[in-house]
Amino acid sequence: MFDFSILNYDFMQRAFLAIIAMSLFSPILGIFLILRRQSLMSDTLSHVSLAGVAFGLVLGISPTLSTIIVVIVAAVFLEYLRTVYKNFMEIGTAILMSTGLAISLILMNRGGGSRSSVSLEQYLFGSIVTINQEQVIALFVIALVVIVLTLLFLRPMYILTFDEDTAFVDGLPVRAMSIAFNVITGVAIALMIPAAGALLVSTIMVLPASIALRLGKSFKSVIFIGMGLGFFGMVTGLFASYYAETPASASITLIFISIFLVVNVFNKFLKK
Repeated sequence: MFDFSILNYDFMQRAFLAIIAMSLFSPILGIFLILRRQSLMSDTLSHVSLAGVAFGLVLGISPTLSTIIVVIVAAVFLEYLRTVYKNFMEIGTAILMSTGLAISLILMNRGGGSRSSVSLEQYLFGSIVTINQEQVIALFVIALVVIVLTLLFLRPMYILTFDEDTAFVDGLPVRAMSIAFNVITGVAIALMIPAAGALLVSTIMVLPASIALRLGKSFKSVIFIGMGLGFFGMVTGLFASYYAETPASASITLIFISIFLVVNVFNKFLKK
């Protein structure tokens, strides 16, 4: 099915390793986002990350570092908005999303010149085949962090996800856990931006998880199915983009959407 000889190229090797790393942690975070009814948070933080990239370009520092800082602040603020608008979470996401885009546009305009525009566009759409070795290592580091934390705190997060009141009664630090989850998700998104792009990172995080929720019979099985789907979808999209000469992120997105549609049609057929 796949001609793995293309992995002889260094850029394809880095892309393949990035896919392995992202398929390990993005479905885990995506599942919790969906179950917490925060699936739009990934989209919100990815848009806010553009402000972090713009700050880095204007100040002449690493865009990845500035993005991580901005996204962490935004993730904490998002939890505050969630407490203020408890029954209307979409208000908080709309506020942050519009704020991030507004700041990025102002900074890009202030920075002037086409160089900032081109750099920002690279982060807007991303390119998994142009990421460097340091970015690949960073993806594996966040993958390790997410997996270790999941193994250590799976049950508390499970309780928190389905019933915050029960988690509070059980003595769990509900607010601290929610903030920590938001921050880790924000950092993961910031590190995924160079590979997936701000416009498509939510696809990689949410779609494999949403498909896995339709197929899995238990919480743990959903996690493993999500990992498998994430890896398969991204690898298929990567190879398809190479041979069809299309943007990798767009190809990966279409692959995931196709899988999503097939699974939903198949499930409806079985129920008849």
